[in-house]
Amino acid sequence: MSDVVVNQAHNVSADEAKKRIAGFEEMLTKYGVKVDWKGNTGTLKGTGVSGGIDIGPSNVKVEVKLGMMAKAIGVDATKLRGSIEKRLKAAFEAQG
Repeated sequence: MSDVVVNQAHNVSADEAKKRIAGFEEMLTKYGVKVDWKGNTGTLKGTGVSGGIDIGPSNVKVEVKLGMMAKAIGVDATKLRGSIEKRLKAAFEAQG
């Protein structure tokens, strides 16, 4: 199993941070990954993918664990990390 961990600093409230990553969450659904929120913690679940999103007071942490199924269909952990970093950075710079 490969792990992809991305941290994005922010200087907004946790509620605002959650709103700003809505676009990232929408992108995940296109790949069959659902986010189940409980407070400021989201659990990621999909075929061959698991992980979570944690929204802290000054940081958003996204962790994606790629299982055998994701690897079998060619998910590249390095490209995935880059995509997540780009989307999170854009979410917090756009309105920052």
